[in-house]
Amino acid sequence: MKQTQISLAIGCSLLLLSSTSYADTEMEFGGYVKADVMFSSYSNGAPDSGNLSRQFYVPGTIYGEAGNGKEVVDFQARETRFNFKTVSDFDGHKLSGFIELDFMTHTDGNERVSNSYSPRIRQAFVSYDNWTVGQTWTTFQNPGALPENLDFVGAADGTPFVRQAMIRYTNGGFQIAVENPETTVNQYGTASRVTSGSGMVPDVVARYNFKSEGGSAISLAAMVRQLNVEQDFKDEDGNVLQSVDSSELGYGASIAGVIPVGNDDFKFSVTYGEGLGRYMALNYANAGNLDASGDIQTISSYGGFAAYRHWWNDKWRSSLTFAALEIDNDTSLSSDGVNASSYSGYINLLYSPTKPLTFGVEYMYAMNEKESGVDGDLSRVLFSAKYVL
Repeated sequence: MKQTQISLAIGCSLLLLSSTSYADTEMEFGGYVKADVMFSSYSNGAPDSGNLSRQFYVPGTIYGEAGNGKEVVDFQARETRFNFKTVSDFDGHKLSGFIELDFMTHTDGNERVSNSYSPRIRQAFVSYDNWTVGQTWTTFQNPGALPENLDFVGAADGTPFVRQAMIRYTNGGFQIAVENPETTVNQYGTASRVTSGSGMVPDVVARYNFKSEGGSAISLAAMVRQLNVEQDFKDEDGNVLQSVDSSELGYGASIAGVIPVGNDDFKFSVTYGEGLGRYMALNYANAGNLDASGDIQTISSYGGFAAYRHWWNDKWRSSLTFAALEIDNDTSLSSDGVNASSYSGYINLLYSPTKPLTFGVEYMYAMNEKESGVDGDLSRVLFSAKYVL
């Protein structure tokens, strides 16, 4: 019955689309097919095959598990994505819609038989003149500054990286947005993460994009956010150990850009903040600690990356990338089991026999360290083939 309802809904949607026409509407289908082969060596033992670290590099997930072996190989096509875009002109007003899906991060499939993974939503938004509403890259991040790496994120340690729902206004190079708030803190005296969606104040982000005649593109971004936790922490018997109702101010600033160097280019990003938490390095560290009184004490963090891309000729190119992140933890409020520092390096060689098609090989090395001194490292050789639709 459910399958019939879904099929009927899809059929009605296609019929409506085919029967609706706008004289000034353009429709575009895009995306790419990408296949990866990854040979990985974990110093402390490899995570399970469903772990995110086996799909792409996620800082904070490479400490490993003893007994799982250290060297593993993974084949995947999960980064493959598709998107659909429309652009319409209504009496001089520009209306556009965009939706994009891929197959990453899910654990709902397996590698035993079919490797069947559900699509996930990456972006879904509508824009009307200067306004954008929906889910897309946070205004605090400059996606255009990300290096050309074969790893899914690349330079993950040193870059803001968040997609979320928002309302954004754009005027020329200036952007300001209110975005979905979500707080992550360390529970008092532990390294346990507390995730809170409480609070009524959205994250506020502003960015200005500069472009020069020489082709340089640099962005300056600033953010103010309210960290909020309202929660009772209980023991196994249901007794309340700590009742928390606390708010604290967090903020951050970031500069990122692309600078042409002849036919080559240099990409970079530098970010600092108090209470940035999930905005940096895929939530490698939390935004704050809960103290004994239940108040939030913010955690400062700073990180960045630098990447140089060299074109050997019109078909061959290489990128050299280094990224790092440092966390200023107060272990008297959490524990020495929290993440402290992370860095990674990448070098690759890419070949495009024709513009839509790229073959590549990349070597990456990453090191993560906890406040206790326990560390883990990952060495990975990645081969990929990518066809842009």
